[in-house]
Amino acid sequence: MAESGIFDRLVSGLSMDERQNLLAKMKIQSSISDEPLYFEDKEVVLALDFEAGFSALPWYYRFWYFILSLFQAKSPVDIYEAHQVSALGQRIEERSPGLYDVQERLLLPAFHRHLERLKEAARFFYSALDTSVNRDRGAFFAFMGSLEMPDVHKRLQTDTAPEYIVEKNPDAPESELRPMALKKMDDAFTLIVEDYRTTMYSAARSLNCLKGLSSFLFDRLIMAFNFNSAHNGPTCSVNVVRELLMSLNDILLSLKVVPPMTLLEALFVFILQEKAGEPGFDMNREIRHLMSKADESLAVIREFNKQVPLTWIMRCAVRDMSLSPKEISGGEDWFVIYRDFWKRRIDLQFTEFLKERRRRELLNSFRYFLKGHSLKTLGNTATDSNPDGLPVKGGFALSFLLTFYQEVFMPDINKILRPILIDGDFHEKENRIEFAESYNNLIKLEDEIKKFEHEISPSGEYGKRFTLARQDMSSLQIKRRKVQIVLEEAGDDAEKILDQIRKASRSMVNILGGILGRDPRSRYGVLTNLTGIAGKGNQFINGLNDSIQQFQTVIKLLDEIEAMEEGR
Repeated sequence: MAESGIFDRLVSGLSMDERQNLLAKMKIQSSISDEPLYFEDKEVVLALDFEAGFSALPWYYRFWYFILSLFQAKSPVDIYEAHQVSALGQRIEERSPGLYDVQERLLLPAFHRHLERLKEAARFFYSALDTSVNRDRGAFFAFMGSLEMPDVHKRLQTDTAPEYIVEKNPDAPESELRPMALKKMDDAFTLIVEDYRTTMYSAARSLNCLKGLSSFLFDRLIMAFNFNSAHNGPTCSVNVVRELLMSLNDILLSLKVVPPMTLLEALFVFILQEKAGEPGFDMNREIRHLMSKADESLAVIREFNKQVPLTWIMRCAVRDMSLSPKEISGGEDWFVIYRDFWKRRIDLQFTEFLKERRRRELLNSFRYFLKGHSLKTLGNTATDSNPDGLPVKGGFALSFLLTFYQEVFMPDINKILRPILIDGDFHEKENRIEFAESYNNLIKLEDEIKKFEHEISPSGEYGKRFTLARQDMSSLQIKRRKVQIVLEEAGDDAEKILDQIRKASRSMVNILGGILGRDPRSRYGVLTNLTGIAGKGNQFINGLNDSIQQFQTVIKLLDEIEAMEEGR
């Protein structure tokens, strides 16, 4: 269940009480201010354009601008516009000196310094988001739901579990179990009342705004600045970065308030879970560090909005006093993501549950065939005792074949096949060639499996690549693909061994059946010296019959294992 592995680890590793205690501890240790992050500029807000604004002036003001137009060879509206822009530029200089030169339309060194600090503040949240939301949005919203909607979460976790569904419906066929669980899921969703929806949407929206700020192209904006000796520092024309600044202003407006504490908790819990196995890990110290960094980063964002009147600067630059930032969208899809996660999780749970149930049934059927011996599991394959092993398709079948080889083939079947290989006088040459090839593939089975086992070990090719792929710091999608490529290639190698044994087993069934004369129409002829090999008594003939049945059982069990692994 790779897609929900993060969520399962968090939920199983932290009980609801532990999560609530962690939240309380974070609140106690938090010094994060509730003061809004963004402040509306209400000093200069003109809803009209310059022509409309000029028309609304008293007649004597319009007359004054008319007189000025005679001397300056400009229209009265243009002069009015220039005065308004100049007045706003003066306000910017009075409020935040050294930020903007209204005459040259230049962003000055002080603006550059504020941008650098804002970039660093956003980088902290980028790291937090990359460790959590960017890895699995569904798992993140599910964890958020466990904090904000505990009753819904409890129903989803318990009522949809395969064990619970089977317990309540012991006689239901397998095909009906999964739909029953999905019906329970929909029943649980009816508990999501309006307050829950509002809370989750608020968190999702804050998350989207944080993501927008943390992924903003600060480097592109900052690199547009060049050293200006006249201003003794880096400057940049507003026109060069106009679109970037407008985008940044939209994001800052949208991130008006401090993100909810539960959202920060969820972000930090994902980070802490990643570090939990490190030597010297101290939960309290880590919480204090993260809360301190969050407080510093949010304070920088708040200070930027206080010190940098970005809307005023943009109004001056584009000469539009009605220009205002627009809130970015996002967060509306939280429920779709949340629901898809739970549906996917339930599907995966039932796939694994039914696979495990069939696996247990197969193990029971193995017990008699393997003469009571336990299955010899391949090293470094994924098992309950080794969850970090490679979940290689075909690994279970190879474990069965390895045990079959050591406990059945070599002690019993080989005693029958070897004399035929050495002394058998086949009536048809082609039959002898096919027998020898099949026998050779069977006799080297253990060596082939051991070679494969080494390849998937930590020191083998697939084992090394698997470890590197899981440690890859790329996006979750790229990381999963790299892991999948390793597993597919290892699975192909396992399948080659399985195909060889299936083919060899079928050949042995046909050849041995031909030797016994079971089908007169068969192309597999008898041994001309069968009596000499068999000797007196029926022991060898009985051994041939037993070998045929054992090979038929091997084929049947391999087919059942394949069906189990493919969920058929």
